[in-house]
Amino acid sequence: MRLNQNILLLGKKVVLVPYTPEHVPRPTLRPCRYHEWMKSEELRRLTASEPLTLEQEYVMQHSWQEDADKCTFIVLDAEKWQAQLGTSEESCMAGDVNLFLTDLGDPTLGEIEVMIAEPSCRGQGLGTEAVLMMMSYGVTKLGLTKFEAKIGQGNEPSIRMFRKLHFEQVAVSSVFQEVTLRLTMSEPERQWLLEQTSHVEEKPYRAGASEPRSQPALRTSHPAWMGV
Repeated sequence: MRLNQNILLLGKKVVLVPYTPEHVPRPTLRPCRYHEWMKSEELRRLTASEPLTLEQEYVMQHSWQEDADKCTFIVLDAEKWQAQLGTSEESCMAGDVNLFLTDLGDPTLGEIEVMIAEPSCRGQGLGTEAVLMMMSYGVTKLGLTKFEAKIGQGNEPSIRMFRKLHFEQVAVSSVFQEVTLRLTMSEPERQWLLEQTSHVEEKPYRAGASEPRSQPALRTSHPAWMGV
């Protein structure tokens, strides 16, 4: 989605930046972080993903940047990102968070997913903040009023996280072995969401160089939901 290609969202634990070619570097320069992550059998199982070649990774990045029905942010570890000004985004990558706007009958519905793939970043609340920030972006910028999450039945940590964010289970698929959770943004839910994300700052973004960094503000398919 081109709508978010020039913005950066600053949170307390995570920084959300657009998915650009810089996040899928050529192996002659350094290993592709995504490609390395997806070598994990556990990660592929939890995200219901198939391994991709590097060329397929590049094609996917271009598609996700251009397609109007996909909104993707790369999740950066804020602590690593602000540690020093010269740190590359690729070295701070923790995962990604996505919205799919594929229900032609209801343009106000978004399917949300998050993946915290970097093992050292799991279990610290990065996934929770990334989901809240993405939901807030969906509500305020994309006009969404409903969210769905489809999660593997065995992924209890992600199911618990979404339930804590007020999602309720609405369906179970024995075929795909996944549960569907939904949240409708009533006015109280909308106000709650905006309160939870009131600290988030929106900044201009230019690929590969997301400075200046705001030190005080940051110190403190699929489906792809894991390590939240």
